[in-house]
Amino acid sequence: MISLRSVTKSYATGNGSAPVLRDIDLDVAAGELVAIVGPSGSGKTTLMNIMGCLDQPSGGSYRFDGVDVSTLSDREVSRIRNEKIGFVFQLFHLLPHLTVRDNVLLPLLYAPRYPDDAARRADELLDLVGLAERKTYVPGQLSGGQQQRVSIARALINRPRVVLADEPTGNLDSESGGSILALFHELNELGHTIILVTHSEATAAIARRTVEIVDGRIRADEARS
Repeated sequence: MISLRSVTKSYATGNGSAPVLRDIDLDVAAGELVAIVGPSGSGKTTLMNIMGCLDQPSGGSYRFDGVDVSTLSDREVSRIRNEKIGFVFQLFHLLPHLTVRDNVLLPLLYAPRYPDDAARRADELLDLVGLAERKTYVPGQLSGGQQQRVSIARALINRPRVVLADEPTGNLDSESGGSILALFHELNELGHTIILVTHSEATAAIARRTVEIVDGRIRADEARS
């Protein structure tokens, strides 16, 4: 599903450019649960942004679902980002004035069509993440862990090919974080492809495969049975 070859990324500075990613080769197959780990500044979030079509590599190639992303128009890339990729961030990014259900429905407003069964699907996802009884609440009435569950349901509303999660438990206490990790594991068991970007050993421990990045390079890529 995801294939990067010799991917590099540099950012302009006053003295030239600063490399962030160096010669990244990485494949992720459908159905995998992968943790990308590394210290702060290692390049893991930049890598996630490239995989999520939020940023472009400076060099190398990135293929998503068999398509070279560099050959696509901005509109086509936006469509991939909206319809085929779900995002979960450390900050929940929920709109405070909207209900839980309406927050889950938000990505569909930017899709080419708004399906007739959208509300039903939102309710099904809220049931999946354990928030069926709180669909009419607003985010301020929820705990941090519950808000993150809403953002996970929102990430799934468009039936994405892959879910990218950047430090999804970073703003949660250990109990709430543990419940979110259990939910990701359950979603993977249901067939969702999930990539977790984290510096947390506890978060990485739920993955069947761990990719370690140090100084912009992949230092290790290990699968667990």
